[in-house]
Amino acid sequence: MEKRTELVLKNVILPDGRVADITIQDGLVRHVGAGLACDEVIDCAGYLVLPGAVDMHVHMRGGVQSAKEDWQTGSRSALAGGVTVVVDQPNTIPPITSPRALFHRVEDAKKHSLCHFAINSGVDAQTSFEPMWQAGALAFGEIFFAPSSYGEAISEAVLRQAFKRIAALGAVATIHAETIVPVPDQDLMSHDQARSWEGEAEAVSTVNRCNKSRCRVHFCHLSSSASIAAASGSVEVTPHHLFLSQDSFDPSSAFGKVNPPLRTESQRRELWKKWNRIDVIASDHAPHTVDEKRTAFIDAPAGMPGVETMMPLLAAKVLKREISVASLIEKTSSTPANLLSIQKAGFDVGNRADFALYPKVQTQITGDNLHSKCGWTPYEGHRAVFPSRVILGGEQVYFEGEFTKGSPEWFPGGGYRTTR
Repeated sequence: MEKRTELVLKNVILPDGRVADITIQDGLVRHVGAGLACDEVIDCAGYLVLPGAVDMHVHMRGGVQSAKEDWQTGSRSALAGGVTVVVDQPNTIPPITSPRALFHRVEDAKKHSLCHFAINSGVDAQTSFEPMWQAGALAFGEIFFAPSSYGEAISEAVLRQAFKRIAALGAVATIHAETIVPVPDQDLMSHDQARSWEGEAEAVSTVNRCNKSRCRVHFCHLSSSASIAAASGSVEVTPHHLFLSQDSFDPSSAFGKVNPPLRTESQRRELWKKWNRIDVIASDHAPHTVDEKRTAFIDAPAGMPGVETMMPLLAAKVLKREISVASLIEKTSSTPANLLSIQKAGFDVGNRADFALYPKVQTQITGDNLHSKCGWTPYEGHRAVFPSRVILGGEQVYFEGEFTKGSPEWFPGGGYRTTR
């Protein structure tokens, strides 16, 4: 007798407009068409069904920074926002620059994360690239070509050498590109001047020139149309640069302080015009506590939470027909998975069975209803569409505010898989 399948998602509207049933077995899509005999059926009529998002730029904190976030709260926040894979950045305390540090980070995530995860290697003048690759680093970076919170900048000489070593491994280098000038950093406008869009575009061009080895380069969180035009490699943009500007906050409020800075309202609109050139939308989820953000602007850390609100904000754009379903899936799921060689989630047979079901109803974002430990959001009052149900590897792990422990996986990089 043929084994019954575990789950069928019935009446799913596919990106091309067709309606089909998605049959799931052993964590993968087994059949697309009329549903097969199964143990459970979820009727998706009236829902926007999207593959689980891959947020390739998050800072899950933990350790001495656990007051801001930890793997449990950060992964809950991810799932509640339709994100089923997060890629943690290595500028932790201490930084992930040794195989031992990477091992401990992975073990912490294995114990506490509710979603799939991967972890990048830090890069500095002393990085041992081959051991980090063999230990399971997914990619290298974000590499700081300008200093930021908990990240020290590296020189052009070190970057050129890093590109050579990373290219030899066949890995990806992810770059934080900015140029900083010494001006008083006392409000959102001066912060913008200190880390200007012109300086960002100049840094992108310098990074391009440093890449003599033709390393695979991914530019993190570009904040201006000029920077995107200058980029040679894949381009990532954040929701906060798409949805927020300096006008969104009181000028002296550090709640709007982030690197790269929020730009003017006109520059924010220009960024949307580059939608077709943007390869990846990632949150740069960088939670800090309310108390930290309430300190003097110059002393406050840069960064804001966003992993839970990224997909809901963009799903609202889909419902308003301002962006297409296909482009949203591309930029938040399939392209980041392809860039990082992670098995893709989606509607084809053999795809990873990670899905989020979004009711076609907008609500207001409220910090009190979110799951990040930091307890606030820069999108307070914005309209969004949150998923009511999330499937991880064929298992329902989130339903109307309630979480169930599924079977999240660690996705190591190619060096780990080929040495074992």
